[in-house]
Amino acid sequence: MSKHKKKKTRRDVAQIARENLEKIIREKLSGEPLETEPESQEEDARNPAAVALSKLGASKGGKARAAKLSKKKRSEIARTAAKARWRKGR
Repeated sequence: MSKHKKKKTRRDVAQIARENLEKIIREKLSGEPLETEPESQEEDARNPAAVALSKLGASKGGKARAAKLSKKKRSEIARTAAKARWRKGR
């Protein structure tokens, strides 16, 4: 099995800006409609009550977990997170 890397196509900043502008105005600059509608325009099919209940549980979960951890364990978790942030920033 060959391990060829795909060539990355370089795009001009102006091309990217034009595409973003066309997405915002929902049509091409020439006046033609876009071929596909943006996915974010789709209606949310989730149950609003279930979404609210999920958010409520999520906001409580982190606080409950932190309350049951020992100070030593919380310190270890924080140290690991700080190391990861430093490695990512390099």
